[in-house]
This record gives sequence, structure tokens and C-alpha cells, in this order.
Amino acid sequence: MLQQDFAGLGRRPALICLSHLRWNFVYQRPQHLLSRAARHADVFYFEEPVFDSAEPRLVATEVGAGIQVLVPHLPAASSVEAAEAEQRQLLDQFLAAQSFSELIIWYYTPMAFGFTSHLQPCVCVYDCMDELKSFRFAPAQLVTREIELLARCDAVFTGGQSLFEAKAGLHPNLHCFPSSIDKAHFEQARRLRGKAGPQDQEAIPTPRAGFFGVIDERMDMDLLRTAALQAPHVQFVMVGPLAKISASELPKLPNLHWLGSRQYDELPSYLAGWDCGIMPFALNESTRFISPTKTPEYLAGGLPVVSTDINDVRRPYGDMGLVSIAANPNHFVDEIERSIRLRGDERRLNRVDEFLADKSWDATFDDMLQILRKSGAKWRMTRAQADLDAPEWA
Repeated sequence: MLQQDFAGLGRRPALICLSHLRWNFVYQRPQHLLSRAARHADVFYFEEPVFDSAEPRLVATEVGAGIQVLVPHLPAASSVEAAEAEQRQLLDQFLAAQSFSELIIWYYTPMAFGFTSHLQPCVCVYDCMDELKSFRFAPAQLVTREIELLARCDAVFTGGQSLFEAKAGLHPNLHCFPSSIDKAHFEQARRLRGKAGPQDQEAIPTPRAGFFGVIDERMDMDLLRTAALQAPHVQFVMVGPLAKISASELPKLPNLHWLGSRQYDELPSYLAGWDCGIMPFALNESTRFISPTKTPEYLAGGLPVVSTDINDVRRPYGDMGLVSIAANPNHFVDEIERSIRLRGDERRLNRVDEFLADKSWDATFDDMLQILRKSGAKWRMTRAQADLDAPEWA
């Protein structure tokens, strides 16, 4: 367990997180990590702007103990340059009003560097969970901004091995932190198995192959359509919000069910009613570096898992025989049907539990924390030398 504050960073420093993801969109890596950071720092989650205000304003909402979400509301006519200037002013005003003695900046999007490059935090970290420049509608300035951010930050974390390899050599303090697991949360699915589940899912026959997560350009819709056609007896349950695609792009078949977004707390009850977890990702630039958090979550829930050949799923899950990797649509269907037949295999579950035993978001954040402590101590030493007044903790 995490018992100490950020050693060398003060009792309650402020942590400003700059993110491209809405806090209330899908509960994933940022929420897991920053909820743990809030035990040690006051966390302010600065989201991308909403263009709906006559005058720039910053709206703060408390979303948990020690966590506030900050949303800039800007005029609709704001250009990219104007929006950055307005966000810089709003953030500067917020920081001035709070008078924080020490500041940590935690980036998820390099685009935010455009209006935060002037800040002088004691620690600056870039948690690179995705290769954003490969995503649909990526801003043209993203590549340049990431180069600038890498030159300024103290530590870089990557969300998987493929990203780590892609960033190798770009920063001297680079660390790989793959997707982790809230094991106790998803293990609830094992205990809920056979009990009445969510009403919308109870109306769907079995067997069920399920997916939860954001449904966007990374989803292979042709694969889903083919699988549903080739296995009409299998019900494909798709749980999650749409992003950057429209409902018209979703294949429509009797055994393909699009249930929409659900809360994080509800996910184990859906998992409990599935016979197999699926990850029908397309193989393209947007999925080349992904490390799906749902992989260990499905496994913790007791499900066999079938995925397309995603690098960070094949390594290590496929290589260890914990996840079935499908090479083509026919193989994908075959593996789903095989997995459904073998769902209750105790030997597989034992291997899963052994693998997940030391995987947790607590452990991941604790390791990150040690790196930040070292960065903070280095910053304090530099400041102390400049002031000719070395503090007692240096």
C-alpha cells in the first residue's frame, strides 16, 4: 500500500493533469492512476475545451476526494491560436488564485503543451498511453508538440511495450507501464455467474461473446459482421460509447447487439453473463501501439478471450496461452466457439490467476511514484543550489 506523500514534493502538492479524455467518458488508465495520486496530491484534471460560452470561463467540478475536473468553456468562434491563448489565461488565473507552492504537471496529450510550456513545475511527466498521432482527426501540430514535450518533461511512461519500443531513445527517463488491473472489481463477475444480470442483457439468448470499451475507428466492423454471420447461434454483445464514428457505421444483424455506454461499476455484471470476451480490433495505424486494459479485466472476470493480432495482446498474453490470437475472420470465429466450449477450464483459470497475482494499479502507481520522487528530489537540489540554501531533505 502507498503510505507516504510524494517524498520531496511537499505535504500536498498540486497535480495538474492535461488530458484529451473526458473524466466521465470511460473509466480507464487516467482515472485509475489519478485516483491513487489524489491520496498524495490535490489533483486537477484539465479537460479539452467546450466551445459554448460568450466569454472564456473555467468550470470546476469535484468528482472525488481530492480530485476536481476543470473544463474551459470558450467562445465558439475561437481559432486554434485563440483557444490556446484563452486556455493559458484561464489556467494562469486558476494557479494564481490557488497560490500552490509546488506543482506537478501530468500530460496525456502533447497538444496541451501549447498553452502550458511557460509553466515551471517541480516535476513534469508524460504518460503516453496511446500514439495519438495515429488516431482519426489527430491535430497536425501533434508531432511537433510531442517533440517539445519530450524535451521538457522529467519522466515518460508508456502504456505498453510497443509504445515503449517506439519511444526508445527519445527520452533518458523512459519507463514501460502496461495496462494493469483492478482485480477485485472484475473478479466479481465470477461470483455473479449464473445470477440474474442486467435486464437488457438478460433478454439476449446465450451463448454470448462480449466486448466493452470505446467503439471507434479501431473496431474492425467487417470482422464483426463476418463473425456474426458465420456464427448465428452466438450473440455478440457490444457495450460502450461511440467515438468518432456514427451509428450508421455499425453493422446491423439479429445476433449483434449494441447496448451503448455503461458505468464502470456495472461492467462485472455484464461480464458475468458472457461466455467469451472478444477484442475485434482492426489491424491499422490506430491499433499498432494499443495495449487494451480490457485484456486483464476480461481475464480477471474468468472469461476466455479471443483477440485479433494486436502486438501488446500477443505479447505476453497470446505467447503465454492466456488469450487466443486469431489470424483471420474464420479463425476468429473458430476460436470464439472453442473458447465458449472451454469456458470453465480450471487449469486456464489457475494460470490466469497466477499471472495476475502481482498486477494491480496500486503497484503500478507505487512504481511511478518512486520515479517522481527521484525527479522531485533532483528539482529541489537544483533549486537549493541556485538559492544557496539547501533544504534538509535534499
